[in-house]
Amino acid sequence: MYAIIETGGKQYRVAEGDRIRVEKLAAEPGTTVTLDKVLLVSGPNGLRVGNPVVAGAKVTAEVLEHGKGKKIVVFKYKPKKNYHKKQGHRQPYTALKIVSIEA
Repeated sequence: MYAIIETGGKQYRVAEGDRIRVEKLAAEPGTTVTLDKVLLVSGPNGLRVGNPVVAGAKVTAEVLEHGKGKKIVVFKYKPKKNYHKKQGHRQPYTALKIVSIEA
């Protein structure tokens, strides 16, 4: 059984027991969160596609940790104008473990 959920403007394919990294959520590590924007659910009784979400479906996940991703370097440069700018960025994330999928 798997589901496609949406959180943080991105879509993820999840199954029970999966660990995923999503955009940072306002929840403490060790707590559970309910993701109710379920776009698709596949189970033993077939495939259910939402319009835009599946009614009554939800995914429960446990918050494992918060952290920051790898650093990316943003470098801006204009030739012959003596302009260059170097900047780094680390995107914050929340690690989740999928506990259950209910449809």
